[in-house]
Amino acid sequence: MIGSDWFLLGAPWDCSGTNRGEAQAPGALRGAGLAGLVDVDLGDAATAISSSRRDRATGVRALPETIAAARELSAALWDGVRDHPGRRPLVLGGDCSLLLGVFAGAHAVRGDLGLWIVDGHPDYLDAQSSDTGETADLELAVLTGDGPPDLLALGGTVPMVAARHVALIGHRTADLDPAAAAELGRVPAGMVTIDATAVVGDPHGAGDEAAAWADRPMWLHVDVDVLDPSALPAVTYPQAGGPDLDQLAAVLTPLARSPHLVGVSIADFRPDLDPGGAQAARLVALLDRVL
Repeated sequence: MIGSDWFLLGAPWDCSGTNRGEAQAPGALRGAGLAGLVDVDLGDAATAISSSRRDRATGVRALPETIAAARELSAALWDGVRDHPGRRPLVLGGDCSLLLGVFAGAHAVRGDLGLWIVDGHPDYLDAQSSDTGETADLELAVLTGDGPPDLLALGGTVPMVAARHVALIGHRTADLDPAAAAELGRVPAGMVTIDATAVVGDPHGAGDEAAAWADRPMWLHVDVDVLDPSALPAVTYPQAGGPDLDQLAAVLTPLARSPHLVGVSIADFRPDLDPGGAQAARLVALLDRVL
């Protein structure tokens, strides 16, 4: 049982504004047993996005709604931290845009926060060149100071997290198409990167390396599309070449046990692609095993 060290907070956030499926994940994971593994559940923050309109000036889809969602999540999350001392937040997304809400209020409460981001993609696109303009394509760029001013300003300081305080883990670097290769090329040289090949080849070593590198309070974010589709296909953008569930657990366990860890978020699960609930149950078992 995950137990008394954690509280749950849902972030039913779908940055596409199309009700694509990610926003259903908090309810599905609770229903698959996660709610019974913690003592405190704060419900869902008001992060719903219904607009799919792209801002002409920035190229960002649903820009005003995204800013509002980030502020709502930030308030709910950090109020929860203040109200429940001794417990750490487990934020259930939603998509990776929820990190904008996490870091919007992080500095005021936790100071200089670092980030372990376990993701099949770098999420470092430019909004104008993104095919979709979705903030889940570019949230890591925004967090590290590369993006539209209205999003950069969410944290009060720019960047919200310095690139040198980010470890990107599990992203694909082999057999990329030109657009994905160009996105990878935008990732700052100072960012720690442990790609999917390294994770699959030595998951325990990858987790230990990332844990030993941390020297400050850390947030752990897991986009479940880091997994190989053979392990969990219910995601929006599946990619081959990722770890299986056991390998991912080996990576996450040293991060979860780190004394630097202050919170965890889970993103990109699609319950609409999991009608029988088996994949939700696997994710809940993974979280229980790791946390």
